[in-house]
Amino acid sequence: MHVHAAPAGQGKTSRVLWFSMLATLVYVALTLIAGLRANSLALISEAGHNMSDFLALALSFVAVYFQNRPPTNRKTFGYQRAGVLAAFLNAATLIVISLWIGVEAVHRLSAPVVVQPRLMMWVAAAGVVMNGVIAALLWGVARDVNMRSAFIHMAGDTLSTAAVIAGGFGILLTGKNWIDPVLSLMIAALILWSSFGIVRETLNILLEGTPRGLSLSGIQAGMEAVEGVINVHDLHVWSLGSNSHALACHVQIDDIPPSESNRILLELSALARKNFHIHHTTIQFECDGCEVIHGCVVPIEEMAAEPAHSHSHSHAGHAH
Repeated sequence: MHVHAAPAGQGKTSRVLWFSMLATLVYVALTLIAGLRANSLALISEAGHNMSDFLALALSFVAVYFQNRPPTNRKTFGYQRAGVLAAFLNAATLIVISLWIGVEAVHRLSAPVVVQPRLMMWVAAAGVVMNGVIAALLWGVARDVNMRSAFIHMAGDTLSTAAVIAGGFGILLTGKNWIDPVLSLMIAALILWSSFGIVRETLNILLEGTPRGLSLSGIQAGMEAVEGVINVHDLHVWSLGSNSHALACHVQIDDIPPSESNRILLELSALARKNFHIHHTTIQFECDGCEVIHGCVVPIEEMAAEPAHSHSHSHAGHAH
């Protein structure tokens, strides 16, 4: 078990999140009151969207705390996936909100409601400033999927709030109140687009899929190019968190002294770290041919000596 110190930037990230939560909560109250007074669905949907942002920021804040806690005997990898889980919940919540906004907008298209465009524009202008500042601050600390999901929330808010200003101006010029629900549909589409990418990435991590941007065949080819390696099989690569990857594999080598095999182990670990940014590697050396049974790689002679469902693995190397 390895204990890692919390990153130096954790304090800055926490301060940014605290400021963002406070500013967002104040703006939610302002937008909701103004939306009700102006009878604007676009502003009310912005209030709902910003409330989800407040919850997302709060969830990200809690995740930052947990994911930097050290590993324990019960949580040997620590809480690295706390941020991934927070990002997934944030994105899933946004999808639900966007669907609600879409339904309400369609209803208002069939039954238009008179809105107050000037109030819409003033409140939205304040929102552009606030959301823009928060998005810029989050961009400076968006180093993992958790903080990136929070940044997407606020960047999307900045764009959608700017659209509210444009919509209010359009209503002021033309008197066409259907602009408000159409604008809401555009906001909902923007939320959906940004959320699906986060959901897809976090699900891949939670289901232990191959990390985005890494090729299993490329990793295998690189490892097999190391001198002394005959072949690499039973290769698995997955993510512990959005920026932390792990690798486990079986490597067939010649029957050589341990000192020579240690050289191969160090080279393979260095290759994984430098070329593929994989810092947690578990490598099992073998010097006999292997067969795959039920996803488990075992020596051929062991297959003849033991029942098919009884396999044991000993790890020849474990490097970080």
